[in-house]
Amino acid sequence: MKNAHAAALLVFAGASLLGGCGDDSKTPPSQVPAAQVRPVLSTVAGRQASLLDAFAGTVEPRYKSAQSFRVLGRVIERNVNVGDTVKKDARLAALDPVPFDLAVKDARASLANATAQLANATAAEKRLRILRGQEHISSQQLEAVQQLREAAEAAVTRVRSALDKALEQRGYAELRAEFDGIVTSVDIEAGQVVTAGQPAITIARPDVREAVIDVPDDAAASLREGSPFQVALVSTPSKRIGGRVREIAPRVDALTHSQRVKIALSDPPEDFRLGTVITAYAQAHTTAHIEIPETAILEQNGKPQVWIVDPAAKTVSLREVNISGRDGKTAIVTAGIEPGDRVVTAGVHSLEPGQSVRIPEEAPK
Repeated sequence: MKNAHAAALLVFAGASLLGGCGDDSKTPPSQVPAAQVRPVLSTVAGRQASLLDAFAGTVEPRYKSAQSFRVLGRVIERNVNVGDTVKKDARLAALDPVPFDLAVKDARASLANATAQLANATAAEKRLRILRGQEHISSQQLEAVQQLREAAEAAVTRVRSALDKALEQRGYAELRAEFDGIVTSVDIEAGQVVTAGQPAITIARPDVREAVIDVPDDAAASLREGSPFQVALVSTPSKRIGGRVREIAPRVDALTHSQRVKIALSDPPEDFRLGTVITAYAQAHTTAHIEIPETAILEQNGKPQVWIVDPAAKTVSLREVNISGRDGKTAIVTAGIEPGDRVVTAGVHSLEPGQSVRIPEEAPK
């Protein structure tokens, strides 16, 4: 009996001991590990130096027209060369007129024949009306003659239209200037067969001139319509005139990575002739911008944002930015980031506001 009682006490003590061990295994809430610190790649934003300085270009006309013949033909005469000054309606070139003259003669002959047919039909109708009044013919005979007369009238109208068209085509055999200007390009020669609409001679108006330059795309992003420039001839660099940006090409040239910029000139003197080489100087500080990798941009609700690292708390927060251009690798930021801000450049879709981060030593500086 004593042995059995002792065994029972040992079992109870062991159970109590096991129960105590189970309670000690619970970790107090205050000792739960903190959220995992995420390592991120980042870069320190720095303001880019202005790339705008001086650019070579040429004086170009704002308005020009590539004139062409409206009909097919062989060129027999060209009356102008590049650089010639022409007046409105001046003859520029001419096509062989023989085919057009023959078409006019044919149309006139056809008109004469149709007119004669109409005269005969009209006279016949007049006679039959008299006979019908005397009841010598039936009304059906008179109606048949009337129909012949109406058909003859329609034929005259059709042939007269053909003659008008032939005369118009004959006039198109000569190419004339549409306005006063200067010949800037000649694309035809005597003996050449040209088609309708093929560019033949280009005329420019010299009264409205502008400077045309090619600007690298990163620098063009800092320009705006109306940005001031000073423009000087390469031959006389000390003589400068003012101008403002009138147009910036919306597309970047795939080969040169530049954009064409047109600068309206303020009352250019006579020596700023079309085609002369100029140098354009930027006259104002361009809009400051910062370049960051495009992988740093997070699009939310159609608005670009970036993660900014708090250097003291080692946490991240979202900040909206303004972007003026992208090239697939970098983005130009004009507002939202200040020099010295540390921007996360990778893994932007896996972060949350206030998340703790760690900046590895190998991160880009």
